[in-house]
Amino acid sequence: MTKTVSEHSAGGVVYKKDNNLILWLVVKHKGPGHWGFPKGHIGDTIMDEPMQAAALREVKEEGGVIAQIISTQPIVTNYFFQRGLVLHHKTVHYFLMEYQSGDANNHDHEVEEAKFVNEENLLKTLTHKNDRGAFERAKEILGSQSSLAVW
Repeated sequence: MTKTVSEHSAGGVVYKKDNNLILWLVVKHKGPGHWGFPKGHIGDTIMDEPMQAAALREVKEEGGVIAQIISTQPIVTNYFFQRGLVLHHKTVHYFLMEYQSGDANNHDHEVEEAKFVNEENLLKTLTHKNDRGAFERAKEILGSQSSLAVW
């Protein structure tokens, strides 16, 4: 019988403005080599870590940048993966964030590469469908904020 465990992570869909362009942060994780948004386990290093704090921490660790949460409503994704004989049910709470400072090249050891790309390249780069769905939701949230609407 396969054992199932639940995992909870937090991360960010981070954008930055570059003249009239909006660029999005993506990271390539070591190991499986998939491209996605920076995310990680909640409370893996800090006991009782708040979800938003975990998301900001993971963006800094995996993406090398400091960002600000601009929507406190998380974008929630769920998926399953198997590692050995264990089935993992992973729930990720992404927050829409705006880049503040830092360099994507300053990511941690868990990430092979981090970079900002435009929307077209983002959609070509993201490995998993659930991340593309999270991006579409982030775009809706961003577009609904009139001071940021550039679509």
